[in-house]
Amino acid sequence: MSDPRLTPDPSIITTDQPAQITLPVVDLCRSPSDPRDRQLLFGDALRLLNSSAGWSYVQSEKDGYCGYIPADSHGPAAAPTHKVSASATHAYTGGDFKSPDQMRLSHGARVTVIGQDGKFAQTAAGFIPAQHLMPIDQFRNDPATIAALYLGTPYLWGGNSRDGIDCSGLVQAALLACAIPCPGDSDMQMALGQEATAPYQRNDLLFWKGHVALVTDSDTLIHANASAMACTYEPITNAIARIATQGDGPVTAHRRL
Repeated sequence: MSDPRLTPDPSIITTDQPAQITLPVVDLCRSPSDPRDRQLLFGDALRLLNSSAGWSYVQSEKDGYCGYIPADSHGPAAAPTHKVSASATHAYTGGDFKSPDQMRLSHGARVTVIGQDGKFAQTAAGFIPAQHLMPIDQFRNDPATIAALYLGTPYLWGGNSRDGIDCSGLVQAALLACAIPCPGDSDMQMALGQEATAPYQRNDLLFWKGHVALVTDSDTLIHANASAMACTYEPITNAIARIATQGDGPVTAHRRL
């Protein structure tokens, strides 16, 4: 049976056009009346499959997720040249950090640089500090380092940005930044890598029912969790005991990338 998260509904499709997100963060919903399933970031590429009554039915290119977004949250597709490599940044009205900021962009947002003004890159979103960007075709090589950029980020169910993130959103952001394809939800992420056993190694994935965490060393993990309502480090043994005590059961999978 096909997964509706990843399979466009053929009864809805009326077009198939490339598009991209034009707002900092946009909720992706199963239907216009549903809460968010996931989120999309500025510059994320889409397939626009339908647009009516103020909503657009789309499929995200980065992970294949399907859903509805507001029709005013996307625009024509462009070829991004850079992506935000800092945890977050601002786009200013000019190439000066004292100029008004007009947009906050999360790590992973994609932009097209059209010019340079001193230490600022000019984009359609505004002028962004060049040190906060990296070329679109360059990647990091350590997911745990990327995950650390999100430390302290508030927990948000279905969140995918530095403003709010959940467990699978954190893992996806960390892996995509390292050129490792990664689906959006923890049940699908359990297919990543190979089955592993202790001792734990950096960048291993640990799964519970409805939860995933990224190992940072043999004793520690990082995860966005509802216990702290934030992205935090936690000793692995403490996390295993706490999650079992709160009724969510034992570790269900240990995967090595």
